[in-house]
Amino acid sequence: MGDRPTLQDVARAARVSTATVSRVLNTPGQVRVETRARVEAAIARLGYLPHFGGRALALNRTNTVGVVIPTMANAIFARGLQALQETLAEAEINLLIATSGYDVAREAEQIRTLLSRSVDGIVLIGEARPRESYDLLNSHGTPFVILWTWRADSPYICVGFDNRAAARAMAEHVISAGHRRIAMISGLTESNDRAQLRLEGVRDALHLHGLALDGAHLAETPYGLDQGAEAAAHLLMLPQRPTAILCGNDVLAAGAIEGARRAGFVVPADVSIVGFDDVELARVAQPPLTTVHVPHRRMGHEGARVLLEMISDQGPGHSVELETEIVDRASLGRLPQPQSA
Repeated sequence: MGDRPTLQDVARAARVSTATVSRVLNTPGQVRVETRARVEAAIARLGYLPHFGGRALALNRTNTVGVVIPTMANAIFARGLQALQETLAEAEINLLIATSGYDVAREAEQIRTLLSRSVDGIVLIGEARPRESYDLLNSHGTPFVILWTWRADSPYICVGFDNRAAARAMAEHVISAGHRRIAMISGLTESNDRAQLRLEGVRDALHLHGLALDGAHLAETPYGLDQGAEAAAHLLMLPQRPTAILCGNDVLAAGAIEGARRAGFVVPADVSIVGFDDVELARVAQPPLTTVHVPHRRMGHEGARVLLEMISDQGPGHSVELETEIVDRASLGRLPQPQSA
């Protein structure tokens, strides 16, 4: 295999100085169109690849952003990440993706790894993590944005939605359909503020109507189709069988529909099941899921835009609250009249 082409090789082939080649690579707008075209042709012909470390050192930028997400095992984060990557790519910034498996210690290690690679910014999911992780980010001066959550009193830059309010609205919607015996399948709430806030939102709505979510009617489980199915089967065997099950996301809800079917129940004739997120799975479930629509793509685009402003020193950054809405489909049925609690 031949030697890797160098900056000097490109300069000779294009009949320009090495400084001109560097300007074409780093600040092309400062180079005449004809000269730039000649250099770019030489780069393509020789197969020259700029030295990443050298460019980063010269520019004090790596043109990379890191994101740590809890999982890639289901579609919850897919659309938001795609939009995030698209907007960053328009700014010629690459995205490095890591997954934590909902483990705060693993996430902390991934944050340290990204910082050691001198990423220009970091995207995180949710606020729940040890104080040490925030201290580390602040000590490095690396801009970061938090997605999938928003609170009016958050000390961090968040681009997302009010999980508690969205879950409260869904619970109100279920209650307005006549349901009083209500259960919930929640994601694990430890170190997961989104799951915790959704659970609190459901409890808020029930409390307003003189109802409660007792321990028997609450199942906390990892996100997964099988876990949703198992939780639903358990809830439907209770002496006070729920007429409606609210789920912490659409994956759990789709699993719950399957668990109900296996146990001999029909959705929504025997039990209503609703989700949260409005991923593609919600539309193809049988029956299709009533769910909370989350603006995933807008969240990704807005998160990237805010982070790019911070990276470019255009300001300290600002949080963006996005609206959710309830999407009615066939999995929520109405009861003829309210039941007794």
